[in-house]
Amino acid sequence: MPTKMLQIPTPDGQADAFAAFPDHGERRPGVLMYADGFGIRPVIRELARELAGHGYYVLVPNLFYRHGPAPVIELPEYIGEEIRPRVMAELMPLIQAHTTERVLRDAEAYFQFLTTQPEVGAGPIAVTGYCIGGLLAMRTAAAHPARVAAAAAFHGPVGADGPGLFSKITARVHLGHAEGDMTPEALGELNQALDTAGVRYTSEIYPGTLHGFTMSDTDAFSASGFKRHWDRLLPLLDSALTGN
Repeated sequence: MPTKMLQIPTPDGQADAFAAFPDHGERRPGVLMYADGFGIRPVIRELARELAGHGYYVLVPNLFYRHGPAPVIELPEYIGEEIRPRVMAELMPLIQAHTTERVLRDAEAYFQFLTTQPEVGAGPIAVTGYCIGGLLAMRTAAAHPARVAAAAAFHGPVGADGPGLFSKITARVHLGHAEGDMTPEALGELNQALDTAGVRYTSEIYPGTLHGFTMSDTDAFSASGFKRHWDRLLPLLDSALTGN
């Protein structure tokens, strides 16, 4: 599985990024993957490699490149509950500084990069994200309806921008919520907003999961939730990007 560390020019500098893609030679659909707030690290690189193995060129940018290359802060190999408050205290200023305007400027640069890669096909792309990256995926899909055919978010605060965001999305969408983040009542309200906006979507609570359930380097990891995430993500990408 070929992988690369890259430097992508943006209006605000050079964004370091990780890319993984099949080595079979033909051009593949592009997937822009937004990491969680902890950023690019071994578990994220493994997620990208796994997805690339299903036939996609997966690009994972460092969300916080304005503050330095990934990892922007020092991370332990395992982010347990005892260390999490210290890590989050360091990350929150970076997350808060990553405004919607920055997100969309960066997304334009990432799309431009993908169109120039010889391994990437000329068709639409997908965006997927984890935690805060899930919200960024939704913002990107809303801002680029002609480019983004599929969007997925896992344990992400996807309703944070309000229902107006959904009205701009034409991509097919899957939202996988942690049971610890979302009540059935809140899910009903979110799904009603998606219905009203006319989004083609699936949106569900993954049973027995906590926020961060896809990340195997945290206490929140759920093997069943992680499998369910693949069971939902792969068919979405397959149908939206390859027509199967």
